[in-house]
Amino acid sequence: MMFFKNAIALLTLITISCGISKEPLSSEETTHTYLALGDSYTIGESVCDSCNYPKQLTASLNAVLKKKTTVKIIAKTGWTTTNLLAAIVNENPPKNYDLVTLLIGVNNQYQGKPFSVYEEEFSELLEKAIEFAKGKTENVIVLSIPDYAFTPFGQKSGKAEKITSDLKRYNAYAKKIAEEEGVAFKNITPITQQGLDDPELVAADSLHPSEKAYKKFVELLFKSVLKTLH
Repeated sequence: MMFFKNAIALLTLITISCGISKEPLSSEETTHTYLALGDSYTIGESVCDSCNYPKQLTASLNAVLKKKTTVKIIAKTGWTTTNLLAAIVNENPPKNYDLVTLLIGVNNQYQGKPFSVYEEEFSELLEKAIEFAKGKTENVIVLSIPDYAFTPFGQKSGKAEKITSDLKRYNAYAKKIAEEEGVAFKNITPITQQGLDDPELVAADSLHPSEKAYKKFVELLFKSVLKTLH
């Protein structure tokens, strides 16, 4: 009689165990997620698809970290802060990214938009970036705007000095707001200001950063990002 009771108990245990299935880990649990917000400097106008700084940064991270990183880019050539805000509404990204970068504003300057528009909308974009980064300011990085005065295009415009002066104002504001929010600000502008001395830093279109320039951006970002994702 005892044998049958033990057998029934064992069969019941096996049945229960078989009924419990382990759910596979979601991609969010097996990868780091990265959201890059911006314009042509983020999407990588005039360079290969894997040559922009978000893709190069992702590749560099995947070369050293066991947990892989995936990147989502919301950016397009010509976008102002207004365009990026509209795109974010349309894309509606989740608020669970491990890393978010924000680089925006050059087209506000180029298109002659009022600086007050940038002040208002950049602050709004930074707030959204923090939200997308799980509300963690340490998971967000703001990049300064490259200085296109130091390109053949900028030189031919006849407005090189004004371009540099305008962008200095934009970058000072972005740095100020980032620091007030406790967000890291990375100054990549000096890299692009070497564009006339080192033509290889400028893409074939004579305006945008080259693959080499983006690599230098990544070198500047890498340690901070690595610390964030560890």
